[in-house]
Amino acid sequence: MSATIISALPARTAFVDRKLSAGNGYVMLGIGLALIAVSCWLAYTGFVAGQSLVGAWIAPPAIIFAIAILKGLVVLQPNESLVCLLFGSYVGTEHRPGFWWINPFNSKRKISRRLETLESGPLKVNDAVGNPIDVGAVIVWRVEDAAKALLEVGSYANYVKAQSETALRRLASEHPYDLVEAEEAVRQGERPTSGTEKPENDHTLSTVSLRDGGDAVIEALLHEIRTRMEPIGVSVLEARISHLAYSSEIAGAMLRKQAASAVVAARRMVVKGAVSIVEDALSELDKKKLSDALDPERKAAMISNLLVVLVGDREVTPVINTGTLYS
Repeated sequence: MSATIISALPARTAFVDRKLSAGNGYVMLGIGLALIAVSCWLAYTGFVAGQSLVGAWIAPPAIIFAIAILKGLVVLQPNESLVCLLFGSYVGTEHRPGFWWINPFNSKRKISRRLETLESGPLKVNDAVGNPIDVGAVIVWRVEDAAKALLEVGSYANYVKAQSETALRRLASEHPYDLVEAEEAVRQGERPTSGTEKPENDHTLSTVSLRDGGDAVIEALLHEIRTRMEPIGVSVLEARISHLAYSSEIAGAMLRKQAASAVVAARRMVVKGAVSIVEDALSELDKKKLSDALDPERKAAMISNLLVVLVGDREVTPVINTGTLYS
């Protein structure tokens, strides 16, 4: 029986942003232009004026050297960094804005450190209860470590977009859209659709809903995105949910369900108030000893009439009974 031996992968070395020793661009520009002027004068005196040919042969290398010097000139704008590599090795990063001279053999890449705004979504996600919802977010970010952003990932912009969507999906799947839906799911004994790390007998749902969570949901989203962006040197300043709604296939049903829930809650409040009023009325009758003249059947009729009057949603039409209760 043969065994396959897998060698361990070599440990990766994280890139650390180093300061680049850049020269003054104006000084090197003057040196380059002076070399070009001197080279042209030597070539003229050697080939045209017929004087010393030594200077004429020195002119071409001097011009090439001057061109190499001028190639190292670079201009950096505010909030812009320059990452330099020399034959595949990281040399350093220049953050200072201005006119600088860099080794012309360095490969140079400019990285913007200005604020960027990313609109993620709307994405279709299942919340913690399992309802399909559409959720979107606005994320404000910037490159903090230019070397990591350039060398740790192929495209830091695509990385930010993909990881922001992943973080948003994870957040939406861990919280219910509405606490009413979560409470109903718990009563029915349904397990949450997210959180596979929970034990089999755990039926608890998050007490923070996406609709009413407010700052708690924003802080959770911001923490999740910042954790994912830290390895590539990207700083996330703000993350807010910009769109939140039920998906189109269930939006109508959920709207009717919410309307029915609101009607039930209102009727429950009306009934509770009506019972309280009837209780106060009976208490007042007892205090004034007027209830002694009423037998239990008359009390029941009075309570029924009061409840009908108080709970009914239409204007009451009184009926005058000129006889007795039993006729």
